[in-house]
Amino acid sequence: MKISIKRLLVPTPSGDSQQKKPRYIAYTDWGDLHNSHVVVCAHGLTRNCRDFDYLARALQSYCRVISVDIVGRGQSDWLDHANDYDYYPLYLSDAVSLITHIQSQYQTAITLDWIGVSLGGLIGMILAIQPNLPVPINKLVMSDIGPLIPEAALKRIADYVGKDIRFNSFKEFKQYMKTISTSFGPLTEEQWEHMAIHSAREYEDGSYGFRYDPRISISFKTHEIKDIDLWQQWDQLAIPTLILRGTDSDVLSISTARQMQIRGAKAKVVELPGVGHSPMLMDEHQIKIVQDFILS
Repeated sequence: MKISIKRLLVPTPSGDSQQKKPRYIAYTDWGDLHNSHVVVCAHGLTRNCRDFDYLARALQSYCRVISVDIVGRGQSDWLDHANDYDYYPLYLSDAVSLITHIQSQYQTAITLDWIGVSLGGLIGMILAIQPNLPVPINKLVMSDIGPLIPEAALKRIADYVGKDIRFNSFKEFKQYMKTISTSFGPLTEEQWEHMAIHSAREYEDGSYGFRYDPRISISFKTHEIKDIDLWQQWDQLAIPTLILRGTDSDVLSISTARQMQIRGAKAKVVELPGVGHSPMLMDEHQIKIVQDFILS
């Protein structure tokens, strides 16, 4: 089956957002459009929807797979005001708009699963505890993220996110991307190439940079960097949940993962040796773990 790339016009969220006009978010659409088992995939902080191509290819015979570019990333529009990247209800509003749009294409209720890497996992976690979703989330997969994110890990991320670095060639860009992404674990050269192609933006002068709005780093600049504690939200979660943890991760600690097994969703935790933050769900082993959970 062929991949389809689509765009959805999303409304301005209510509340304190400064965004006053609708904008587009992009997403890939894999599999049978009539399959009522829908899996939505959401990427990490600086990543994009094409990270899920390998996973979607494996799942498309069983599910319809929607992989979204979070606002300001990939092919989705950038926000007019930088501070709105720090307005988290906007991310939830976009996700609800996407779910509503998908459900509107069916005559009966869909079964909705959510797979999120890092930031995408947090969005799924918060969505899953919302009382009035157009479709409830049936199962949740979170790759290397939990309800407690340590200050040290946030400071490490802040060191590279939002730097609008330009490179003279695609080769230089790819090498830099690999250097700052070693914690993704062992990937093949084909996978690195795939990630680089879809992460790069070529400018008119022939230079290359990342395909995300550098202003997504606003929260690191406007707030004191300290632990993020979402245990109150986690304890409300009551759906089947799978956690993938890189054993070398500085974002999801062993102690946090253990608590996630006995609190809230009482998640299933799978440790992945030789991987840090975060497992990208590209290799066959990781894909098999996710597929078995989603299809069980």
